[in-house]
This record gives sequence, C-alpha cells and structure tokens, in this order.
Amino acid sequence: MGAPRIAILAIAAVAAIAVALLVRGMMTPKAHGPAAEAAASGKPMARVLVAARDLDTGTTLAAADMLWQPWPAEALNTAFITDGAAPAPEAKGAAKVVKAAGDLAAGAGPLEAMVGAVVKEPIMKGEPIVGRKVVRGGEGGFLSVVLQPGMRAVAVQISNDTSAGGFILPGDRVDVLQSREGGGGADTGEGKSFITETLIRNVRVLAIDQTTTPAKDAKSLVGSVATLEVPAGDAEVLVRGKAQGQMILALRSYSDAGGPVGRGGRERDTTVRIFRGADVKEVAVP
Repeated sequence: MGAPRIAILAIAAVAAIAVALLVRGMMTPKAHGPAAEAAASGKPMARVLVAARDLDTGTTLAAADMLWQPWPAEALNTAFITDGAAPAPEAKGAAKVVKAAGDLAAGAGPLEAMVGAVVKEPIMKGEPIVGRKVVRGGEGGFLSVVLQPGMRAVAVQISNDTSAGGFILPGDRVDVLQSREGGGGADTGEGKSFITETLIRNVRVLAIDQTTTPAKDAKSLVGSVATLEVPAGDAEVLVRGKAQGQMILALRSYSDAGGPVGRGGRERDTTVRIFRGADVKEVAVP
C-alpha cells in the first residue's frame, strides 16, 4: 500500500472520529443552572440533600423522596444538609458547611437519618431539605404534623391486660371499649350489673408512651399511655370514658383498617315482633 493511500485512510479515520464526537455532543443534553455553570468553570462543588419530588405537608419521608444534588460550594447555606464530604481546598470559608439535623443519628448517614421525618412545610422538587421544614419522631411538633385534619390526639391509660398484651404498636388501629357498673346491664349473680360498650371504633394509635415509631422488627411494646387519633367531635367520648373508669383497647385486623371511624355505643339486643294471626310475640335478637 502506497504512502498516499495510507495518508488518505488516516485522514478519513480522523474525520470519522471528529464527526462522531460532534454528533455525540449535539445529542447529549446540556445541564443548566448554577451547579452546571460551577462544574463547567471548575469551581468547588458539594452535594446537598434535596427533594426528589414535590413534598406536601404531612408527607413521611422515604429514601426515594430525597437525592444528592451537586451544589456550588460558594452558594452553600449552613442550613443545608450535605453528605459530609469537604469540597476542594480552594473553597475555604464559603465551602465550610455545618451538617444539619440529619447527622445527629449516630451511625446513620444524613439521608438515612431523615427517613421517617414528616414534612411540616411544602418542599418543591429540587429544593434543599432543611431542618425547619421537617420534624422527626420525639421532636416538638411531631404529633401536630402527623395528625390528620379535623382529628385530635387523646391519651388514655393502658396496661398489658388492656392493650392486647402489649402487642399494639404505633400505627395500629383499635376499638376502645369500656365495661362499668350500671343499671340495665348483665347481672353477674352477685347483685351487680355491668354495662359493656364500644366507645369509639377504628382509631389510629399515634404513640405508646413517647414512642411514635416502633423499633425495627418490634413485635410488642409495653407502655402505660396510648395516644389515639380521634375525630374532633368524638374526643369528648374518650374524656368522659376516662372519668367513668378503665378502658380497653381492642386491636383491629389489618384488613378492617379501612372501616369507618366514629362512636360505637352500647350493643343492645334488637326486639322483633312476630305476628301469627291474633298472637303477637316479641323475640330478642342479638
């Protein structure tokens, strides 16, 4: 093969590579914004925890709701949550970051530590997640964020024998029952009669003592106080029940969690009248 032909082939190969690189550059979308500009200019970059989607008030954060976003070191705010990696040394001063609430949980990374927190104020997609907009279990204001609109948190005394043996956990649904001495109830044979009634049905357990989230793989939780989420108009039912005597929490099946929430009332037999010609007979039907 002659020298001219080799030169032509070499030039063709170089031209083909140049065209391929040009086409690739045209097809690759260009990033925009401060982060892209800083990266292109070679400025120091950090990684900030931001919302992966729009987060409404009351949203419980999951790992998929958050992501790490490159952020110019010079634009960092001390309220931002970073991954803890220091930017390039040239960024002195502006690059110094104070890691926020996410780093407080020992042994957990900032993102993992924020899982389970509840959003207090709406956070837009791509917006940095800051401590003042979220609250975690055990922190002030947590229950007020977790409560659904129109609901109230009411605490009742419990023990192992009044809370399904301690197998009721935060997040479970329960019925609240009460048995007390009173006229018109079932006679025990000792001259006393008792009334048993369901005060309220299908309410959510917000907390057992100060625990709002059960430990991983927890199967039981022994406590002395249960905080229940009840409709505002039914809160008085539980308050009156506390004054009348001990209450019992009956654990509901997971499949019954979608039932209506509201007052129960005493279960009474229904009286049915049976007409047979001129004869009328009343029969009590449970």
